[in-house]
Amino acid sequence: MSHKLISALTGAFVAAAMFATPVSAKTDAATEAAMKAALTGSHRAEANKLRDPARHPLETLKFFGLNKDMKVMEIWPSGGYWTEILAPTLKNNYIAAHWDPARSENVKKMVETFKADLVKNEAIYGKPQIVTLYPATNQLTPVPAGSIDMVVTFRNIHNWMGQGQEDVMFKAFFDALKPGGYLGVKEHRANTDKPQDPKAVSGYVREDYAQALAEKAGFKLVSKSEINANQKDTKDYEKGVWTLPPNYREKDVDKAKYTAIGESDRFTHLYQKPAK
Repeated sequence: MSHKLISALTGAFVAAAMFATPVSAKTDAATEAAMKAALTGSHRAEANKLRDPARHPLETLKFFGLNKDMKVMEIWPSGGYWTEILAPTLKNNYIAAHWDPARSENVKKMVETFKADLVKNEAIYGKPQIVTLYPATNQLTPVPAGSIDMVVTFRNIHNWMGQGQEDVMFKAFFDALKPGGYLGVKEHRANTDKPQDPKAVSGYVREDYAQALAEKAGFKLVSKSEINANQKDTKDYEKGVWTLPPNYREKDVDKAKYTAIGESDRFTHLYQKPAK
């Protein structure tokens, strides 16, 4: 066999391995500086700033490998905690994929408030795009296929499981991403001593179950992080994860106890859509 042929075959094997092995993105210095500026900005709600020690926003987004030149879609941003950080960092590259406003009057008000906040902060946010991604109304193609560099979602998997829509949501993310694009996921972590409740009524999701959902859609796991772990969380509350702060579903009953526990134990995963 000729040296040229051996070299060509070696190159092909290396290229195949590169495409087969998920790789992490890396946050550059300019993006990190922009995120730090956003975190300390006067546009942020004080209630959101108070949650930063439990949510580790800078560390989480750096783990995902966020970069400000990426087009990033956040799934169901709700009240906009992450929007306050992502929108100033990404400007027009930020896409908020919201619930369908027609779902309920409360959702309609939430989306209207979210839009008003974007307008109020246009000088800081630029003009991010708002789209609807909601399986119950079959709105699952909010952006052109293969047009997004990164999808991020925070504590939403249990919501999709409750509606039996987890598979279609993960497929929607996969379809929206460019080949080689990333999916960053954070979710309340269930213990592994019991089977996963398919409806995730408690709000907790087993880490292996979430990984299986992502892989079923075609994603490859890049890495896991314990950034958002909380070993004090016993996960055995009658009213689920919402017993803990900031919800305090038990109101004043054992409030000091739940305050001492803090926010839930969460897993943080990064996935990649195969490049080929």
